Amino acid sequence: MIVGFSGAMTPGPLLTVTIAETARRGFGASLLIVLGHAVLELILLIGLLLGLFKLLEGEIITIFFGFVGGMVLLWMGFSLILSVIKKRITFQVASGETRASMGPFLSGILVSLSNPSWLLWWITIGSAFLIKTMDYRLLGISSFFAGHISSDLLWYGFVGLAVSTGKRYISDSVFRAVLLACGIFLLFLGGKFMWDASVMIITP
Repeated sequence: MIVGFSGAMTPGPLLTVTIAETARRGFGASLLIVLGHAVLELILLIGLLLGLFKLLEGEIITIFFGFVGGMVLLWMGFSLILSVIKKRITFQVASGETRASMGPFLSGILVSLSNPSWLLWWITIGSAFLIKTMDYRLLGISSFFAGHISSDLLWYGFVGLAVSTGKRYISDSVFRAVLLACGIFLLFLGGKFMWDASVMIITP
């Protein structure tokens, strides 16, 4: 759990999307984002136990996730900024907008999958922990996963609570400014991921 907090509390796309979705939909969105994130991590953990680790070690995989993940984050950032500019987002989210969005659960999966740092963490630190826990078989593996997910749930739940309760104290203009900042940060992260992947290609 302590190691999980070190990753969960690091600013990144999942934190940014949690702030944006919670501001639009309320506290429940933060829990659904963590649920999507947890489902994806459970699938990856099972894959690592079945030997997926060796397939994910190559540089080509890192470059692929850098480009694809960067494009996803750029798309999410542009979409959020466009919604703010066109004033499609207010405290009272229209039902039509809610249906058109991908939803917090899918956002949790997609944002996690688009972040190369997430994959790198799992094939390095996560795999090292996983190897140690395998001595305790199912109890060790399940305890490791429960501790790791608990850190995400506690941190992002706290963020979601802070954002959802804070909405009553700010105006629509401040609300949109926060979401605009989130969108710009997603653009920055998306560009950085793609740049890092490009450097890996041109650097011998």
